[in-house]
Amino acid sequence: MGKKEFSARFWGTRGAVSSPTRQSVKYGGNTACVEVRCGDKTLIFDAGSGFRQLGLDLQQQCNFDLELFFTHFHYDHICGLPFFAPLYNPECKIRIWSGHLERKNATRESIKDYMAHPFFPVGPEVFNAAIAYNDFRSGDTLAPCEEIEILTCPLNHPGGATAYRINFDGRSLCYVTDTEHKPDELDQNILQLIEGAELMIYDATYADSEYPNYVDFGHSTWEQGIRLCKAANVERFGIFHHRPSRTDTKLDSIERAAKKKLAGSFATRDGLKINI
Repeated sequence: MGKKEFSARFWGTRGAVSSPTRQSVKYGGNTACVEVRCGDKTLIFDAGSGFRQLGLDLQQQCNFDLELFFTHFHYDHICGLPFFAPLYNPECKIRIWSGHLERKNATRESIKDYMAHPFFPVGPEVFNAAIAYNDFRSGDTLAPCEEIEILTCPLNHPGGATAYRINFDGRSLCYVTDTEHKPDELDQNILQLIEGAELMIYDATYADSEYPNYVDFGHSTWEQGIRLCKAANVERFGIFHHRPSRTDTKLDSIERAAKKKLAGSFATRDGLKINI
């Protein structure tokens, strides 16, 4: 019996703010959104500006049973939420998860706050889908569906953030963004989370040469991603959360340099699908 589908498709790979320019056509300008397929189950990580297009695609497929996981609620990771078509479809079931905040009903209340006057004309009460809001603590193990195990850990980011490891059918994918490393140190929480995984998607906003100018901004470097992969025996590294100013030419250059250090490295881009 063959292996079940286990894949990641990128709908948004930018950080901070969308950047649709002539210089970003190849890699795209949408902010963070990753669709993970585990057999016939659909998991979504973050709802940046690419979330809207994903919703239209899922509507066409009549895929109406979804799990949505947030790393955190900064605007670039949540801005697409009100424009996600399945949220307005009464046939759709969506379970929404977050684990970086300790307030009561954090997931529900954060979305309510985001879609509140004067920032948005209507609140989440306009959604017609069957929605369940789920809070957890970073570090918990989640079991959203049969055969799927999700491990989590906290990340070093202003206001907090959560990393995820999806274990399915004997394989593992790790989604690790947004996080800031300490110079000359490897985050032990991340190392434990990603150990032996087939793929790590990691916050590579900066290069090591740029990082000293952005200490305490909450982001990491592509070189740090490679160091983590080598230390944790991860063969494939998805360079993610690109700086808005990164041109296609510059990302091509980063990808080439990364491949020299770790052959399985690649720069993520809108529309790219990776089989795990």
